Amino acid sequence: MEIRRIALNGFRNYDMASAEFSPGTNVISGENAQGKTNLLEAVYLLTGGRSFRTRFDRELIGFDYSEATVLADVYGQGRDQTVHIRMKRGQRKQILQNGVKKTATELAGSFAAVLFCPDDLSIIRSGAAERRKMMDLAIAQLRPNYGQLLSEYHRLQEQKASILRDWHEKPALLDMLDDYSNQMCRVSAKLIRYRAAYAKRLEAAATPIHSDFAGGREQLSMEYQTVSTVTNPLASEKEIYYEICEHQEAHRRAELESGQCLTGAHKDDLLIYLNGQSARAFASQGQTRTAALSLKLAEREIFTDEFGEPPVLMLDDVLSELDAKRQEFVLNRIGGGQTLITCCEDEHIAERTGGKVLTVRNGMIR
Repeated sequence: MEIRRIALNGFRNYDMASAEFSPGTNVISGENAQGKTNLLEAVYLLTGGRSFRTRFDRELIGFDYSEATVLADVYGQGRDQTVHIRMKRGQRKQILQNGVKKTATELAGSFAAVLFCPDDLSIIRSGAAERRKMMDLAIAQLRPNYGQLLSEYHRLQEQKASILRDWHEKPALLDMLDDYSNQMCRVSAKLIRYRAAYAKRLEAAATPIHSDFAGGREQLSMEYQTVSTVTNPLASEKEIYYEICEHQEAHRRAELESGQCLTGAHKDDLLIYLNGQSARAFASQGQTRTAALSLKLAEREIFTDEFGEPPVLMLDDVLSELDAKRQEFVLNRIGGGQTLITCCEDEHIAERTGGKVLTVRNGMIR
């Protein structure tokens, strides 16, 4: 898969800018806060109409603009495609693929990208929300209807949370509580099956990568964790639904007293172990970096297996965070596909990769 060219108008800090990319390695150079990550965000938007930084399209529109557009020529799934995304304040975004109107769900799967950013270096030690986000971003590209399910779940969770927060002042709200709880249980069952299946694939791919990375001295393993009543997250959707309902019934009073949603897929986590010990609790800084790198490289392998071709790999200012050994490990494994690497200084990376250099300054690309 490749992105060949892109044009931005009113997107983040870009007034009007365009860039053409090499099918191999592309080094995007520039000082901090010039727009390098914004450019990667625009590329990522092409994978399914969603940003990796925010859920809200309005945040993608420049301060002085009423709308933003992203226009790009990409190659994926054996064909050339032109994708045009338009975001306007107060309106739903419009997506055109080869001139045909598409939903975000319909766009997903035709072009894929894997992002590795500085936040991923600490994902091993961060809270569960970051690991859920890692899984959700990946699954949304692999399974097009997943993003729609996730949006529906967020909507239900926000509405139920509002009921739990306000029912003391408006007791009539309780009439709707059980319905929202039931809907959350149904959507949770679907999300849990997707996440558990992906976690299984991620472990299978990441374990040998990590062993190679660590010179065979460490064994990486994972455990997908959801609400306690779910005995098998890979069971049928119906079985999982009934088990989540059991948890919901047991926690209904606690939810009313605490004002919080205590049951559902928003409680999920992906537990990561090194040699049988919790990586979050015991991993050193070096082990944390190695494990995080292994997860993202495993994600790239899963995408390649799924689509039959490598996704675009985007490395957002992470090489400067790595020591020489880890830099070489990453650079030696990124062949065979297109890569976009952002950095503050291009000389060494460009020389080591032989990549095309694009310079970003004040929202201009050259």
